[in-house]
Amino acid sequence: MISSANSVVADSLTTQFDILVVGSGAAGLYAALCLPSKYQVGLITKDTLKTGASDWAQGGIAAAIAPDDSPKFHLEDTLKAGVQLCDDRAVEFLVNEAPSAIASLVKMGVAFDRKNSQLAMTLEAAHSHPRVLHAADTTGRAIVSTLTEKVLERPNIKIISQAVALKLWLDPPQKQCLGVSVLYQGQIHWIRSSAVILATGGGGQVYAQTTNPAVSTGDGVALAWRGGAVLRDLEFFQFHPTALTKPNAPHFLISEAVRGEGAHLIDHQGRRFAFDYHPNGELAPRDVVSRAIFSHLQKTAVDPAHSHVYLDLRPIEPERIRRRFPNIIQVCQNWGVDVFKEPIPVAPAAHYWMGGIRVNLNNETSIKGLYAIGETASTGVHGANRLASNSLLECLVFAAQLSKIEVSSPPAISRESVSIIRHQGDWTTEIEFIKNIRQNLPILIWKSAGICREQTILEAALDQVKDWREQLTHLNSSQYVLNLDPGQEIIFDSPLAQIHLRTCAEILNLLDIAYLILKSALFRTESRGGHYRIDYPQSSSQWQVHTLICGQTWETSLMIR
Repeated sequence: MISSANSVVADSLTTQFDILVVGSGAAGLYAALCLPSKYQVGLITKDTLKTGASDWAQGGIAAAIAPDDSPKFHLEDTLKAGVQLCDDRAVEFLVNEAPSAIASLVKMGVAFDRKNSQLAMTLEAAHSHPRVLHAADTTGRAIVSTLTEKVLERPNIKIISQAVALKLWLDPPQKQCLGVSVLYQGQIHWIRSSAVILATGGGGQVYAQTTNPAVSTGDGVALAWRGGAVLRDLEFFQFHPTALTKPNAPHFLISEAVRGEGAHLIDHQGRRFAFDYHPNGELAPRDVVSRAIFSHLQKTAVDPAHSHVYLDLRPIEPERIRRRFPNIIQVCQNWGVDVFKEPIPVAPAAHYWMGGIRVNLNNETSIKGLYAIGETASTGVHGANRLASNSLLECLVFAAQLSKIEVSSPPAISRESVSIIRHQGDWTTEIEFIKNIRQNLPILIWKSAGICREQTILEAALDQVKDWREQLTHLNSSQYVLNLDPGQEIIFDSPLAQIHLRTCAEILNLLDIAYLILKSALFRTESRGGHYRIDYPQSSSQWQVHTLICGQTWETSLMIR
């Protein structure tokens, strides 16, 4: 619950903030906490606190703190998983700063599991050592809950909840970010600040099968692209191999840690098929296991697109299952699966976006005053395929850099310069068209830019997305997202219009990231990590480069060594 001391009423948005943080997952919350307390911080969250993907993260957070482990081993594992596409300097920074990030969480009160008096660590796929700290199987929730409590204690942080960021406020001559426009409490406001930090998470909702929550619509990446920021490596999307697959059930992620503890992947005949595709079987990298399931279903299932394999927890000692995976037990039980007596039906689902807004080690984008952090950002640590449990770590390590940020107070806005427009009515006819696209887009992208990709299918999907984008840009509702000028504030008389505008904003963002993913997948004519082309199944040394995007320009750049 947000206390009144931390909440913001619409009228007070005329007051300037020194820094705005857009997003309230682990990255946004920790960023807000790391910012110097002398700054007035506005934390914009699209829903309520604790609705982002961080809260769903089960497996844990990786850090080389065991006596027989070292940052060097963690570095090697991360680089190997990234398939020659990680930036060495960023990975070195990540693994070397990991122990202090864990110490900070422990000091805050995050209740990691312990073995005797020591922090307990488990092994996950592609890690050479047990280094994944966990809080049962709800590690993300434990971290986010603690960070939320700390944020609510800070008088300099104000929560702007149920608010949707619509557009960056830019000064084109200076190429500088001056704030954002937001839909909040029935109005569109332009909020001025000296820095904007995008921490909006990923874009998994662009896929029909995803472990991401409903709020993960790629907002930050879309806003930054439309504002002219440089993006990177958007073709690389990680598909988690084991999401619960039951009729009408959400694609609940069955943590990688389950396989790390000894669960088996089996097919309908009960055979451990994963070893047919990789010598490490169930513990191969995620992209390999996802393709193994995909390929096996293509060979053995009557309807591969709607079929599944099974994850069998019965090889694990029951008491260990109860201690490590109480949430998984409960969710599966809610959907009629007793993990102690039967295997869990699973199939791959879109899980984590390795690409994002290009940033440096200080989270700075190519636009002055604009920062990005967490899954929204491309720091260079994940390369073509993220190592398990490095994502929460990345949020914390890079957010800590924001303690060094220096900004000046933004100039005050004269209320005389603000034009207030009252909008009456709603967009009922338009919204039906928008909802139809919202329903069909994820199916299209799952089939075209999912686990396996091919040129003609990508091109056909791209043509459809271009057509939808063109039609949407001419709708009346879209103008409030795309073409509203700073200083124009809108008051909506109809609550329905507010709902419609949020729906419109999200589908515009989803169409933009669908366009970016499709074009990037066509651009990279090889297979590497989370990007697999059936027509180019091998990796190429010529493509050991990043994909950079700015506006309508796609080009390559070398990694930072």
